[in-house]
Amino acid sequence: MSKKVTKRIGLSLGADLCWPACYEEIVKRLDLNLSLGSQTIDFAVERVTVEPFSLRQPCKYSVVLDRLTHWFHMSREWIKKSIIMDDLYVLNNPWALQSMEKHTSYAAMMHLGLPVPETFMVPPHKYQDYQDLEPTLRRYARHWDLSEVGEKLDYPLFMKPYDGGGWVGVTRIKSEQQLRHVHAQSGERVMHLQQAIEPFDLFVRAIGVGPQVNPVKYDPSAPLHDRYKIDYFFLDDDEWLHLHDMLLTINTYFGWDFNSCETLRKDGVFHPIDFANACPDSQVTSLHYHFPWLVKALIRWSLFCAATDRPMQKTLDWTPYEEVRKKGLPLKESVAEYGKIARERLQTEEFVEFCQTHLSHLDEVTYEFFGTNMAKEIVRSKVASLYPRHEINMFTEHFWGLIQFWRKTEADRLEQVDTSIPEGVRV
Repeated sequence: MSKKVTKRIGLSLGADLCWPACYEEIVKRLDLNLSLGSQTIDFAVERVTVEPFSLRQPCKYSVVLDRLTHWFHMSREWIKKSIIMDDLYVLNNPWALQSMEKHTSYAAMMHLGLPVPETFMVPPHKYQDYQDLEPTLRRYARHWDLSEVGEKLDYPLFMKPYDGGGWVGVTRIKSEQQLRHVHAQSGERVMHLQQAIEPFDLFVRAIGVGPQVNPVKYDPSAPLHDRYKIDYFFLDDDEWLHLHDMLLTINTYFGWDFNSCETLRKDGVFHPIDFANACPDSQVTSLHYHFPWLVKALIRWSLFCAATDRPMQKTLDWTPYEEVRKKGLPLKESVAEYGKIARERLQTEEFVEFCQTHLSHLDEVTYEFFGTNMAKEIVRSKVASLYPRHEINMFTEHFWGLIQFWRKTEADRLEQVDTSIPEGVRV
């Protein structure tokens, strides 16, 4: 007789409204009772609350989908404690997320040979006033000229915060005068200056959840609700595989299961320009047509990790990637080799088998759910949290219409494509 086991999945949330509500309802509708070995497994989904906790307090969750580690101390420290004490699985390694700024990710991927644009870190325009700063700067700071760095990179270039955080945005710099002005405005922030990849003919933002990757054509100059484009034939098979391997390389290198990577294609080469996004945009108000894919991807990967007791990788092992790097292979060959390491680390074959055996009805359940009034109300609630009252109806209908277009194309896909392998997975 099999033993009944309930795997608890926690959602550690901030301002997220739409994907958690969809996630919870679809998992409920799946009505899962999985036979794995001597166990019959079902799932319970809960929202993780913020409250005092003992460091010895047991953690009841098998998996937590975390959206707060990058900034919220209480949740971050509870999660780290639970990983250490209770073997909790979290989609993104919190130590890597806390310590690996965009600066570190640039350096690491440059080291592996990825064509990251030439990048300089520059001191802040002004320093905070704290003890020992004055003698430190007086003894060791070298005189430097911002214009010389600009000349080395050439114009146009981009100025961006080295850590990617805060309210200081990314600025395209066209001249020395603008460079000096924007640097002065950045105040006490440490900034990167990065060579522009121009002209480029394609901007792609690839979203990764476990071994699942969805490359989306992207327009950062458009309003937020229109940046993710609906396009199907902007990559050939080799390019799709290359971007797939590139993103999974980045994710597994840093212990991130859920991340996105922005790349620019110039002269046939994809240059990664922003790829430390281990809390990527997950809202229906920006992803629209692509939103159901994300919900399904999160459900597949989190249920797999919970059901199979996937162990949390507490430390980062870069040795296998280093061994590939030392071979000095051409870019596409080296990225393909890194991709093999990544897919093995993500247990891709086991994941596909799990989905084929236990989640074969997920596509159908998700398709039906996104045609319900409940799904539309979830969309409305997210729109209402962001848009002024007079725009709520208009944008609700806009995003709902795009999801209904997804349902039409999804129905076509389910009729024509072998759906036994989850979307966005390369075995």
